Amino acid sequence: MNKYTYLLILFLLPVFSLIAQTKAGGIVTDDTGATVPFANVVFANSISGTTTNEVGEFYLQSDDNYDTLVFSFIGYKTKKIALRSRVNLNMDVKLEQEASSLDEVVIYRGKTSKKNNPAVDILKKVWANRRSNGVNAFDQYSYKEYEKLEFDLNTIDSAVVESRIFNGMEFIFDYTDTNAVTGKTYLPMFINESVTQVYGDNKINEEKKVLLGNKNSGFNQNRNLIDFVKDIYDDYDIYKNYIKFFDKSFVSPISTTGIDTYNYVLSDSAYIDNKWCYNIVYYPRRENELTFKGDFWVNDTTWAVKNINLETTKDVNINWIKQVYIEQDFEVLNDSVFLIEKDFFMADFGINKKKTSQGVYAKRTMLYDEYEFNKERGSSFYNQPVYNPQSQAYNRSDEFWSENRLEKLNEDEEGIYVMLDSLTKTKAFNRLYDIATIAQSGYVEFDGWDYGPVYSTFGFNDVEGVRTRFGGRTYFGQNDPWRIEAYGAYGFKDHKFKYGVSAKVLLDYKMRLILSGGNRRDVEQLGTSLTNSTDVLGRSLASSSLLNVGDTDKLSSINLSVFSVELEPVKNLTVRFGANYRILQPASEGFSLDYYVDDTRTITDSEINQTELSTIITWTPGRKTSGFGVERNVVNEEDFPTLFLNYSLGVKEVFNSDFDYKKLQFFYNQPLLIGGFGRSNISLEAGKTFDAVPLGLLSVVPGNQTYFSMYNSFPTLDFYEFVTDSYSAIHIDHNFNGRLFSRIPLLRELNLRELVGFRAVYGDISQASKDLDASGLPLVAPDNDPFYEYSLGIGNILKVMRFDVHFRGNYFDNPDARSLAFTIDFGFHF
Repeated sequence: MNKYTYLLILFLLPVFSLIAQTKAGGIVTDDTGATVPFANVVFANSISGTTTNEVGEFYLQSDDNYDTLVFSFIGYKTKKIALRSRVNLNMDVKLEQEASSLDEVVIYRGKTSKKNNPAVDILKKVWANRRSNGVNAFDQYSYKEYEKLEFDLNTIDSAVVESRIFNGMEFIFDYTDTNAVTGKTYLPMFINESVTQVYGDNKINEEKKVLLGNKNSGFNQNRNLIDFVKDIYDDYDIYKNYIKFFDKSFVSPISTTGIDTYNYVLSDSAYIDNKWCYNIVYYPRRENELTFKGDFWVNDTTWAVKNINLETTKDVNINWIKQVYIEQDFEVLNDSVFLIEKDFFMADFGINKKKTSQGVYAKRTMLYDEYEFNKERGSSFYNQPVYNPQSQAYNRSDEFWSENRLEKLNEDEEGIYVMLDSLTKTKAFNRLYDIATIAQSGYVEFDGWDYGPVYSTFGFNDVEGVRTRFGGRTYFGQNDPWRIEAYGAYGFKDHKFKYGVSAKVLLDYKMRLILSGGNRRDVEQLGTSLTNSTDVLGRSLASSSLLNVGDTDKLSSINLSVFSVELEPVKNLTVRFGANYRILQPASEGFSLDYYVDDTRTITDSEINQTELSTIITWTPGRKTSGFGVERNVVNEEDFPTLFLNYSLGVKEVFNSDFDYKKLQFFYNQPLLIGGFGRSNISLEAGKTFDAVPLGLLSVVPGNQTYFSMYNSFPTLDFYEFVTDSYSAIHIDHNFNGRLFSRIPLLRELNLRELVGFRAVYGDISQASKDLDASGLPLVAPDNDPFYEYSLGIGNILKVMRFDVHFRGNYFDNPDARSLAFTIDFGFHF
């Protein structure tokens, strides 16, 4: 959710327009009055054009002066209309059906034929002469990359301009302009520029990026905004089957699978860079699928794509997005290799998809130049340190930017720096910014420290009754080398004070050497995760169990002290050496953690004192982070696998510790985008405790007695229903992203998404651990057959909720076994 709340401040603000060189917009209909969707609209004697949307509307803008628009579509006569002024809006264009075209390859709207279609014939030649991306076609490569990120507020009317919310900020409306794709007025609110030198070696599979310069304005102290834009965009290849962004896979119109997804129409031909090219218009065959509409130009000798426009359709199943527009330009290097020259990506965010609703543009422009190939630099050149802040890159002169920008800023973009510098000094704007910051982070910012998280202020559980919690953290900036966090809590039923305090310091930036330690005394629900966690300030499930299934009377009191040393010798590979000491006692009346302390099994103890040493290795290949302080921001939170290995050693008699044991745990999580079939997440867990330990130290299969989703738990299991000292588990969840519902009339309009899941666990418990137990609980393990359950769900309910029904697969004879469970989850997802 944290990504999307960055947009909150942008939705609060939005304006009159300034005039560009040539603008045209309106609607296209035929002689029966029906609208003509996906018709081709271009300025005469140019390749600057667009296609009408699903209801025949269009908008087209150019910085150049044009005096004629050309409208064309198979089945209709081509029509030219003279433009009387630089701004030509609300045009009503009527196309006349052409009788001769009835014998051609397409019908007027809907599906086109795959046979005897010249557009499809050209597409097949594109497949046969499929290009390789230039940087992958050579042993070594280097190039300069210029990136421009921008956030703009859009769709602003006079009522908004006159709103009291803008008192003190009226000057910002002098900087509005009109978007060249949508025709909406917009106000720039943030811009970030960067120049990077990229080096790569395909033989050794290494790449190195050197940041030469970075400049931004607006929210320049909040790096997360930049990361948000980068995260919603992913590099893609139009020649591959799918184009990925917003965690979804769109069918590429250039791919071999596109012929079953799109209709293609040969629309025009013209010279581009002195090469004869064909123009092909494409649009989706079905509604509500992850598809585009647009056109592309193909050279008639190399059969390479020279230019392509991709625009999502109005009914595409993505939340909070009105429209996505992509434009790419290519240079064909030779008969087999192309180089990308320009890549423009724009997303139009909005609370809803109404045309008149206000929203936010997120735009990214990438330009590439100064290519060089087959210059070998050796493996040592690519040994990148983990820490590489390159602070000098953030203080470049105006002369540097004049020399290194691959595209000069226009007059409006140059004004952004002036306007935003003034805006961030106004009290009115800073009040709005503070509201957005609290919504995103959960913290209220003060000078040098933050109060929060505000969402944990109140809670409830059986032991404490109503619980209040107050906490905070030090915060001087996102690259702080040290941080201290603390909280205090009080239960109005048990009348006890609880607390937690944690500190960490970054000693070496290059190796990411971090020392951390802390202490927590609180009430906790143990057994909610198979994988060990010694996070001192982790969320307490016991404090938020307001709605439960059955009895939740198995809470524990924990006094946990932790010290650890962590380093990152290789990028995304962390090694952590830790020591912790914990004291466990039952917190709920009638719940026992008792164990026998003598061989005759006559003497028991109800308190566990345990010292534990651990070595934890975590590998997250492909993870992207920003910042270089003690806490970094993860840019691509859901796009990389995680491997976790933990070896723990219980040490008896150190600080009166009670047990010697060895424990090994493994965890693997893999997100998967499966083409057009949606997104899966698979996780595997396995572990073994090699010595006898009491109930408080065993591996409890995590049940879920709440009505809310809990990661990697089993919703039809109660807490402590299965207890193991060796286990293996699998969790599979898949989201079809509405692929099935989109084919059902009426239901497709709701944009719901189909969810399925499967979970299983197998484990046992040694007789030695059973003999040690004196708790009175039945220690049962899923050792006869793996316990399993499956689920069916519906996601994207009202855009923010998912509902799942979970079915138990076996072990119905367990006491109070639940055959069915329901969970809900809330969150902002695309």
